[in-house]
Amino acid sequence: MATQAHPGRAALMALFAGAGHFAAALFWIVEPFMVDAARDGWMAPFALILISFGMALFWAGAAALAAWLGQTPARRSLALAVALAGADALRSYVLTGFPWALFGHVWIGTPVAQVAALVGPLGLGLLTTGAAALAALAPRRGSTAALALLAAVWAGGAWRLAQPDPAPATIEGRPLQIRLVQPNAAQNLKWLPEMQELFFERMLDQTSALPAPGAPAPDLIVWPETAVPWLLNRPGPVLEMISAAAGGTPVVLGIQRTEGLRAYNSLAVIGPGGSVGEVYDKHHLVPFGEYMPAGDLLASLGITAFAARQGNGYTPGPGAMLLDLGPLGRALPLICYEAVFPQDLNAAPGRADWLLQATNDAWFGALSGPYQHLAQARLRTIEQGLPLLRAANTGVSAVIDAKGRVLASQPLNTDGFVDAPLPAAYPPTLYARGGDWPMLVLLSLLGLALATIRRR
Repeated sequence: MATQAHPGRAALMALFAGAGHFAAALFWIVEPFMVDAARDGWMAPFALILISFGMALFWAGAAALAAWLGQTPARRSLALAVALAGADALRSYVLTGFPWALFGHVWIGTPVAQVAALVGPLGLGLLTTGAAALAALAPRRGSTAALALLAAVWAGGAWRLAQPDPAPATIEGRPLQIRLVQPNAAQNLKWLPEMQELFFERMLDQTSALPAPGAPAPDLIVWPETAVPWLLNRPGPVLEMISAAAGGTPVVLGIQRTEGLRAYNSLAVIGPGGSVGEVYDKHHLVPFGEYMPAGDLLASLGITAFAARQGNGYTPGPGAMLLDLGPLGRALPLICYEAVFPQDLNAAPGRADWLLQATNDAWFGALSGPYQHLAQARLRTIEQGLPLLRAANTGVSAVIDAKGRVLASQPLNTDGFVDAPLPAAYPPTLYARGGDWPMLVLLSLLGLALATIRRR
């Protein structure tokens, strides 16, 4: 029993290791509290500490389980690899989920990420922890085996990236042309009455701007999340102004709307003359950002949701839906945070032709937060085999193809627009067909096998 690890000691070490990891990865979580620092700044350090140690609890549980399952260093290494991958799975679902800074995310932007088309983010994570466990089993042979595994996956991903793309969707014999609008409205200025008109005029100017010489006019224009400072149900002449600036081209824009006392964070399709087509209401809301658990109680203490301008937060919509844009195809709308959850994309009522994300990353500051959010959007395209159009208030607005490559973008904290053709879609990937279920079953079977070995 000399090699037996103590579960409590392992959990404590993993707790502080995880807290350090998540503090480094999620330090941008303090940014929303700095929008109105005089009112909310005092909560920032508590938020960072709580989320870092809260996420680290999953690591602590995984380490304790691995210490209990593994009675030798080799078995503990294998058990820890499975348990940490399982912890990522739990973080993706428990309490509405927060699948940020998963192990598999380290491969975004490399050919290895292409394996997500087969096994999704959880499989990518198990590949990562499994390779690390191989190296721990035997420093020389194990490391060689791990490197060989990763090299093989890297080569496979590079081969997939090198394959020719399918033909893109066309309209009138040419690829669909999309314009993404980015007003660069800082969050602390976005709702000031004296600034609202400036940002709105900026978006109108970007909408009406002529395309580059020789480039076609846009077939669709996309504005970011909560771009319009008026309510959809009480817009005044605003929608007619937007349609006039677009020259009748459809505009999909982020806007708030209300029904009685309920408020919704929505996307609306605006047609000729300011007509309102399909409307999507965000259904996966940000806890403490867009709604408050026990909201009435916390509101009595002066704590309300950050993203809502008044009240205790938004009401969730009924669920995922597809926007039928006629000759532009069917788009799966994602508002900000929803692009973090691959399971939400798999819950759509049918196969989309492309993905549409409208977001306001001004909440995340100007350092790592917006880029981490963009990276997650890139992974969604690989998982689904679908291109994604991303309109972000302060950036990064981007056109991403079905292999996760950024084809065109507007830099962070700049105002401007992106004109680009809509990339091609691939047939449904293996992950798009099965979702997380195969990996959840595999992780459960591996855990059961390790438990059986321990009993014997």
